[in-house]
Amino acid sequence: SRMAWYSSSVDATYLTGKRVFVFGDGTHALAAARVATEEFGFELVGLGSYSRESARELREAAQGYGLQALVSEDYLEVEQAISQAQPDLVLGTQMERHIAKRLGIPCAVISAPVHVQDFPARYSPQMGFEGANVLFDTWVHPLMMGLEEHLLGMFREDFEFHEGAGASHLGGHGSQVGLGETASSREEFTRSEPVSPAPHMHTDSDSIELPLSGSAFVRGQERVNFSREGSLPEASNTSSASDIAQIHWTPDAEKELGKIPFFVRKKARKNTEAFAALQGISAITKDTLYEAKAHYGR
Repeated sequence: SRMAWYSSSVDATYLTGKRVFVFGDGTHALAAARVATEEFGFELVGLGSYSRESARELREAAQGYGLQALVSEDYLEVEQAISQAQPDLVLGTQMERHIAKRLGIPCAVISAPVHVQDFPARYSPQMGFEGANVLFDTWVHPLMMGLEEHLLGMFREDFEFHEGAGASHLGGHGSQVGLGETASSREEFTRSEPVSPAPHMHTDSDSIELPLSGSAFVRGQERVNFSREGSLPEASNTSSASDIAQIHWTPDAEKELGKIPFFVRKKARKNTEAFAALQGISAITKDTLYEAKAHYGR
């Protein structure tokens, strides 16, 4: 009854075409593969079972999906197959749920062996109109939680979501950050731990964060490589160390930097400071910020 509403929602766009790996007893695996591809619009990337008596039917069905069926009782072999397929969702048994958890993949249980949590006290049919709703909720909710984990990873450095922050409903009381701190000190707290400073470099938050090993910048005809620890350039003409140490942000530049979303703000700061060091600029202004953006956007 809510199909028209859901199909026009943004969630339908996110979930269409997701890669799914199906493993279970023969009948459940075959039925789940059909429903996943024909009803949910998923892409089947793996099909298997521990039921050798269903091996013939599984292999025939797998050929129709352009796959090779996996018939095995070895959970390590199943884990290797799931890891190689790199699905977005695993539909399997309780064992596959443990495998998916280790691999960081969303999972829904569709077949025995199962845990007691897979036998709800509520009315939960698997057939008919209400059964379609139950299947939809059971299979789609793990995918939605996967999207949530992805968003939490993106916002991990935000002052509300970093590892030191307490529960949001507790306000500042559950956080490791004191209530009397200012916004600037809070932002300073959420920044990732800085790399070991090189000699003669400032250790404050405005010091430049240099790229890791393998990174390089080109200054004129000279290629300058950086060491893994984020220390000074290894190439010749390392006299820019004092210039790097003297780089500072003007108030208008800091204000403009604050308009950048926080999950890319650190990268923008790093690129701007690297650009300023290459150009010999000691005071980063708003114009410098946009010049650096144009430089790295080419």
